[in-house]
Amino acid sequence: QVQLVESGGGLVQAGASLRLSCVASGDTNCMSAMGWYRQAPGAERDLVAAITNFDTTWYADSAKGRFTISKDNSKSALYLEMISLKPEDTAVYYCNTDGRLCGDESDYWGQGTQVTVSS
Repeated sequence: QVQLVESGGGLVQAGASLRLSCVASGDTNCMSAMGWYRQAPGAERDLVAAITNFDTTWYADSAKGRFTISKDNSKSALYLEMISLKPEDTAVYYCNTDGRLCGDESDYWGQGTQVTVSS
């Protein structure tokens, strides 16, 4: 199993920047990829950005050019740098990973961190 703990959310004004962090513990050697999802009130949880063990990245259209996903394997940490934040970025942001390298098809989630962008 993998445990994830996010941090770095907050209340900011439009145009500001934030850096989210996620630290993984447990069976981190089983993770094949990590990602950031977000969920706004009344909406589905959507993938924002992801990064594989080969450092291949993927971004949602809404994140391209403004968000950067990165990881530090030595710290089992995942980051999301967000610039030029917009009110529509307001959501709870969740860190996600899997255990597929060990045959574990489970999805693991952090507790979420709230990002609120005021206009």
